[in-house]
Amino acid sequence: MELQNKRMRVGEGRISGALSIFLGVLSLGGILCFKFPEQLTTAEFREVYTPELVENLMLGGIIATFLFALVSLLLAKNKRYAVVGVILGALAVLLGGMTVEGRAVEKMNWSLGLDWLILDLLVMVLIFVPIELVFPKNKLQSKFHPEWRTDLIYFGISHLAIQLFGVLTKKPAVAFFGWMDLENVHQWVNELPFVVELLIALVVTDLFQYAAHRIFHSHYFLWRFHSIHHSTENMDWLAGSRTHFIDIFFTRSMSYMPLYVLGFSTLTFNVYIVFIAIHAVFIHANTRINFGFLKYIITTPQYHHWHHCQEPEHYGNNFAVVFPFIDKIFGTYYLPGNEWPKGTGLVDASFPKGFMKQFVFPFIKNPFKNDLLPEEKSKR
Repeated sequence: MELQNKRMRVGEGRISGALSIFLGVLSLGGILCFKFPEQLTTAEFREVYTPELVENLMLGGIIATFLFALVSLLLAKNKRYAVVGVILGALAVLLGGMTVEGRAVEKMNWSLGLDWLILDLLVMVLIFVPIELVFPKNKLQSKFHPEWRTDLIYFGISHLAIQLFGVLTKKPAVAFFGWMDLENVHQWVNELPFVVELLIALVVTDLFQYAAHRIFHSHYFLWRFHSIHHSTENMDWLAGSRTHFIDIFFTRSMSYMPLYVLGFSTLTFNVYIVFIAIHAVFIHANTRINFGFLKYIITTPQYHHWHHCQEPEHYGNNFAVVFPFIDKIFGTYYLPGNEWPKGTGLVDASFPKGFMKQFVFPFIKNPFKNDLLPEEKSKR
């Protein structure tokens, strides 16, 4: 898809064309998962869905690819999106997408989470793209803003590596805390009602994530990596994925570790990951929806947008990922009624464009300007 700075509107054929391409790409990815499940799917998430479910999703995705391409052909002046959608749909059919069947999967020590990426991306688009189209905070912001490709790459890589983060966290957790006699704690946790266990897991992990988040904001070298997350000026459902590998690895490790050490169930762990994945997208979304009193109980886009604000006088607030009361406890809470920040991003830093350049940049250069006066420098 080519860069588009103008917001898509219903009736132009661009939305249907983009959906056709999107579903066509997901369908091809799904076929790869069916053909190479050992290498491309994760054992934990194969427990969440059934082969019948994904077979039906595959069939529906291919049919929808052609239907949206047809709508785009009828409505759009430029037929390129529709043609690409038809080609992708045809490839999916030729590769056997209409007749795929699940099979027994051999256990492997390592695999890419392509299944998780496809399902998560599908759900996020179905939920948040309509919300941002109908209830946008920034009405002028397009889905295809100048850096949407970069954010999409971040989204893909972080999801493909989800098992890597789990493996790299679990082994140190067992090595460093395995000597602790926590069997009684594990038993107590597993005897809790599921809803209570999940709530405790969310609170505990949010406390650990809060600590990790503040560390990245307070240490000048770590801030180089985390500031990439703050560099986006286009807050939307993809913006939360713009996180440097060093940042996301440390933060996820800090949240996964208590789940392993305290013995939370596999079900709780999986539900936690699904919830956090959706919620992280939610709090960065470009939506003006007012959540009423709920915004004081759980973090919302308004709450987290203030964490990304450009106004220096409000830096250093709203570090909690899920629960605002944690910021209340540590004195970093800021939520001024129904007001929103004037803008988001960094006014005192300069980053190169593109995923690979942003990955390397913090290791070798300081992105923050050295010619600012002391009173002009931010304290994030």
